[in-house]
Amino acid sequence: MSLEIPQSLLAEVDELISHYPQKRSASLMLLHAFQEHFGYLSKEAIEWIATKLELKPINIYELVTFYPMFRQEPPGKHVIKVCRTLSCALGGSGKLHQHVCSKLGLDPTMHGLQTSKDGKFSVEFVECLASCGTAPVMMCNEDFHQSVSHEKADQIMDQCS
Repeated sequence: MSLEIPQSLLAEVDELISHYPQKRSASLMLLHAFQEHFGYLSKEAIEWIATKLELKPINIYELVTFYPMFRQEPPGKHVIKVCRTLSCALGGSGKLHQHVCSKLGLDPTMHGLQTSKDGKFSVEFVECLASCGTAPVMMCNEDFHQSVSHEKADQIMDQCS
């Protein structure tokens, strides 16, 4: 598989690299840019980034596998993130995650990215979403939701087309 990178992304890559005294320092920013564009980080994308930054692919794989926000599989159309940090856990996020997974036919014991069979939803049980006073919280794509009940979660998912 050949990786086709649009001119706009190539320009963004060059712009990002220009902000750092060493190319290597732009690694995380390039990973974010590629994931934002393609939805995930393919093997080809990781290797392309490594070559661009004059690194070995393992140097980029180390980052991709260390940071939980990076994914190596294409996500569903709607990505749901349920916070699992202490405040949200005390507020019921474990049961919320279990409810969302059960509704979508996914494994509620799995914390990594899972995608529904129809490809419409992906679910992740993630670390802090930074709203501890309004637990439990979740995101659906870029939309942030506070004090999410099971009913509210159902409404959010039902509104996704």
